[in-house]
Amino acid sequence: MDVLDPNRTGDETSYFALGRTPDRTELVDGCLWISSAPSKRHQQLSFLLMSTLYPAARSAGLKAYEAINVRLRTDRIVIPDLVVADTDSEGSVTDATEVVLICEITSPSNAATDRLLKMQLYAAARISWYLRVEPESPGSSAVALRLFRLDNEHYVEHVTADKGDVMTTDQPFRFKIDTATLLDEQTAARPKGRAVA
Repeated sequence: MDVLDPNRTGDETSYFALGRTPDRTELVDGCLWISSAPSKRHQQLSFLLMSTLYPAARSAGLKAYEAINVRLRTDRIVIPDLVVADTDSEGSVTDATEVVLICEITSPSNAATDRLLKMQLYAAARISWYLRVEPESPGSSAVALRLFRLDNEHYVEHVTADKGDVMTTDQPFRFKIDTATLLDEQTAARPKGRAVA
């Protein structure tokens, strides 16, 4: 469950002084946003997604990371599920200006955060591409992918892929994500996702 704790405030110095915490802790305008550890399903999906995006990012001369600190602005540091950036591997934080693609995997406890708050924060930070991975309810093997591009101050859908689809795109770099492979399914996927006009 995500909790914005107004009683635990601080700046970047005190945030980084926390060190490693058992929960995912983010800094949102001086307040701490605390999320419990992701579920096993969420972690597996993150690993499979990284396995797909890492070689594609590397081929484009980019770096892919799981759960790193991203500074959207001063006193606003988030920890997305995956980040593709044009940066080196050193340091404890990546600036939004270095981020090429940011990705969140929704879960029942954070779906509203990822669809509304995080999306607005990423758009305000001028991150050009946002990938949202939406697993269906527990027990279901369906997953949807939504790739958004920044259009002025808001995101618009660029391409989507539902269960059984393959998302193929050349932007922000060339990659292909098979929704069946993400869930360790053995079924063949259709050749491409649906582009959104």
